[in-house]
Amino acid sequence: MDARSIIMAVRDGAGLSPEAALWFARGLADGTVSDAQAGAFAMAVLCRGIGPGGRVALTQAMRDSGQVVRWDLPGPVVDKHSTGGIGDSVSLLLAPALAACGVYVPMISGRGLGHTGGTLDKMESIPGYKSLPGVAVLRKVVAEVGCAIIGATEEIAPADKRLYGIRDISGTVESIDLITASILSKKLAVGLDALVLDVKVGSGAFMATVEDAQALAESLVKTANDAGVRTSALMTDMNQSLGQSAGNALEVLEVMETLTGTSVNEALWDVTSALGGEVLMLAGKAASLDDGAARIDAAIESGRAAEIFGRMVAALGGPVDFVERYPDRLPAAPLIVPVPAPRAGFVARVNGRALGEAVVRLGGGRLVGSDRINPSVGLTGQAMIGAEMARGEALALIHAPDQARADQAVAAVLAAYQMSEDPPEEPPLIHCRIGPEEV
Repeated sequence: MDARSIIMAVRDGAGLSPEAALWFARGLADGTVSDAQAGAFAMAVLCRGIGPGGRVALTQAMRDSGQVVRWDLPGPVVDKHSTGGIGDSVSLLLAPALAACGVYVPMISGRGLGHTGGTLDKMESIPGYKSLPGVAVLRKVVAEVGCAIIGATEEIAPADKRLYGIRDISGTVESIDLITASILSKKLAVGLDALVLDVKVGSGAFMATVEDAQALAESLVKTANDAGVRTSALMTDMNQSLGQSAGNALEVLEVMETLTGTSVNEALWDVTSALGGEVLMLAGKAASLDDGAARIDAAIESGRAAEIFGRMVAALGGPVDFVERYPDRLPAAPLIVPVPAPRAGFVARVNGRALGEAVVRLGGGRLVGSDRINPSVGLTGQAMIGAEMARGEALALIHAPDQARADQAVAAVLAAYQMSEDPPEEPPLIHCRIGPEEV
């Protein structure tokens, strides 16, 4: 077996066998497969597809290209994955809430991609937090605390890391086959019993249409279940920011306010409860979706989730008093500038992608891979669709490093908001559920 014959088989529509997938994934990991061959393979998959069987084969092969974690814990091991959005800090709420419900959460997360925020970037806004500690530390923290939010190291799915970079430069990022295998190979490598997926749809998501988001959700759910992990998905709305804050430290601040009961964002809480209810039911820790959601609610309301979050932060190098002192521990931008509504009326539409790009250009994301992130910048107090505004009332507050970038962000936010005289129909928070029985 060789790279050329595998590429030609996929190119000619013959699909990808488990044996071919395993050979190619090993070649990606050890360098036997060249960059040119990896690019040709990705393009062949994009153009011809590999079908449901090929998705499972590629997912499992990339999972097995590195270390696969096995657990010996007194409860099920679960995780959640989001396809990315604006102001989406659900992972930070959900991981400790799930741990409080008796499951274990080795949450392998990513950095910001394009206009969307990254969970690792958010966690790294906490001083001292180590997001790449390695598998040995992951095992220790998950066993002792119940959850750990970290990134994938070289030990986890190295074939995916190689192919991910190739996809970015070969014009093959949007292949559902490759997206599916990329997401799931890393998740399955940490030995999950159950997984819930948050597939975003709308102007601030990578999948802007319901049809595209549903196709991805169905592919992920079917592939994960066929690979042996109980999985379901919720399609959630991303036509505007989920939270009222967008930006790394600002989103952590919003999460901590919710965990401690200082100020609760209902949309953020509701999506967290729904996703948590899903995975608790899949893992056999809840009798129904409603029962699972109620358990998540209780974990947050009781303060147990906040306590576990604090223990996780301390175990991974952050401040031991983070829960008590989070406003003092998080970095703050030197300049806060309001964005005045140009006229009275209702918020009719928001361009979520434009808001995300405004945060990136403030320094809160990366324009190129080598860019350093400023964790303090972003948006807070974002007006949501349906909100009635007076002329001059703040659509959002800009947290900026200097006046020039504040002025740029004000213009970008104004352009992202559309006002109307009549109240609009507000988008649903959750569009639909796709369970194991539906694929």
